[in-house]
Amino acid sequence: MLSDVPFQLPENSDVQRLFHGRGQLYEGFEHICIDWLSPVVLITLYKEVDETELRLLASKLASVIPEVRSVQVQYRYLQQGPIELLIGEDCTQTEVVENSLKYQITLGRAQNTGLFLDMKNGRQWVQQHAQDKRVLNLFSYTCGFSTAAIAGGAESVFNIDMSRVSLTQGRENHRLNQHDTSKVKFDAIDIFKSFGRIKKHGPYDLLICDPPSFQKGSVDIERDYKKIIKRLPDFMSSDGLVMLCLNSPDLGTDFLKQTVADECPSCHLVEELHPPEVFRNVEVDRGLKVLVYQYK
Repeated sequence: MLSDVPFQLPENSDVQRLFHGRGQLYEGFEHICIDWLSPVVLITLYKEVDETELRLLASKLASVIPEVRSVQVQYRYLQQGPIELLIGEDCTQTEVVENSLKYQITLGRAQNTGLFLDMKNGRQWVQQHAQDKRVLNLFSYTCGFSTAAIAGGAESVFNIDMSRVSLTQGRENHRLNQHDTSKVKFDAIDIFKSFGRIKKHGPYDLLICDPPSFQKGSVDIERDYKKIIKRLPDFMSSDGLVMLCLNSPDLGTDFLKQTVADECPSCHLVEELHPPEVFRNVEVDRGLKVLVYQYK
């Protein structure tokens, strides 16, 4: 029964994943994830389920989490990933908190909500290491790393993403946290056609690269990651830090390490960051990979 999903209760008011079936740790529930996006619980389905069982699960979630005002479901196995209200208010936007920072969440407008929860520890790391740094944020999406960097005392952040809509939401994330946006630049450009423009605003003390695995017509990360890594000498200041992220289930940590060794041997591995424990995966390399390097 779907209502038997062994989800966690929220540990606090922070945005968080309550159940991660995609990690393949729970037989029979590999097709479901559950997120707490206060005051919304979002159930994400990757294949069709029995409607009665789905509504029983929604009722159970609403009954055991007192703060819930809305339970919704996203059908990721359908085109565009439509969202349906199951219980409560038809909430399409909310402000969530993570590590004392606010982020805007949007439901139903796009497949993703505006914040990737498995990257929580990465954003925290950036906040802890951004003091007085000039930061370059590639594939910035809604600027979660930028928000964390400014909160951590960054001197400046340059956000680059092809989506103007995402960058607009990024501006809003900074406003929610009452940040000085004169320290933040937003540019809706194609990274692979703009290396000269990126270099002009450098050098950078901290570079963050969190690319999509594949975007038709623009990004194939197995082919394209090396194009960015080989440009690091043009972008980085001496002893600068480089955070390289990879979320392809088909490419592992070894791919990233070998690409760095081949294209920028002046980078030396400092540490590997891991997602929160709830995102554990039977096959470790199928989940999120984050490596931190220092450029010498």
